[in-house]
Amino acid sequence: MKNEASVFAPASVGNVAVGYDVLGSALDGLGDRVTVRRLDEPVVRIGAITGRVTDLPTEPTENTATVALSSLRDAAGVDDGFEVSIEKGIPLSSGLGGSAASAVGAVVAGADLLPGAWSNDDLLPHALAGEAVASGDLHPDNVAPCLYGGLVLTRAMDPPDVVPIPVPDRIRCVLVHPDRTIPTQDARACLPDTIPLSDSVRQTAHLGAFVAGCYRNDLALIGRALRDLIVEPHRADLVPGFDDVQDAAMETGALGCSLSGAGPTVFAWCNGSDDATRVQNAMVNAFEQHDVPTEAWTSTIPSQGARVTAPTSSEL
Repeated sequence: MKNEASVFAPASVGNVAVGYDVLGSALDGLGDRVTVRRLDEPVVRIGAITGRVTDLPTEPTENTATVALSSLRDAAGVDDGFEVSIEKGIPLSSGLGGSAASAVGAVVAGADLLPGAWSNDDLLPHALAGEAVASGDLHPDNVAPCLYGGLVLTRAMDPPDVVPIPVPDRIRCVLVHPDRTIPTQDARACLPDTIPLSDSVRQTAHLGAFVAGCYRNDLALIGRALRDLIVEPHRADLVPGFDDVQDAAMETGALGCSLSGAGPTVFAWCNGSDDATRVQNAMVNAFEQHDVPTEAWTSTIPSQGARVTAPTSSEL
């Protein structure tokens, strides 16, 4: 039996503007590396925390990775314990699924050390249990794409019903992360408990048209549909200069531009790499006009989610 497994768990865009709490997409290049090591004692504990963020909770009941792994261990009914080490590649409270990536990475690595075969559907409830520590509830919009990869819509969580949606090959996702943090629970607190029926109808039409555009490889339809009428109006003020950044993206050719998850990262879907470069520069410049420093990336929508990787040289 293996005694250690390392997993790369990708960052993700939750909601993708049109699908609040049900839609999400994986990203390439940016993510967390989670290593799980078998222990002789029956505990689940945190080991090293390194990378971009090092001040994560170390209490096992408060860290998304250890809560998720504990849930999986209980379901497996094993006596072994585990130590979880996390190399954070995702900025804290960035709207890029950092808490979800740690939870997903832990269960995928843990499953690699457990007997039997574990499907993504088997692992999803345990990863969601970990994510709930950070977000306050079970939200699949980051967990599901991180685990399954690609663009996915979660129709139900119990039992899991995660639907993959094809993404046109030319799509590039621009991500601009301002030097700000927005805790997920704070971002959820600013949302209303109810919305007008007319807004729900319009947003449902956008979601349906967006999915149809993805299946039909119709970028024009995707561009008409990639709009958020429900969440974005209440969260936009949390991001300095958001309106100007969004306008800059759309004026330079973005198909759509909105908050990535709870923000403050702003994402834009673009038609190809050339458009993505122009849109990224325009978004960065717009943030600069508000004296907000940023980091920026461009990503495809990778079909693969969290995956077991070879150990680093320091782990050999």
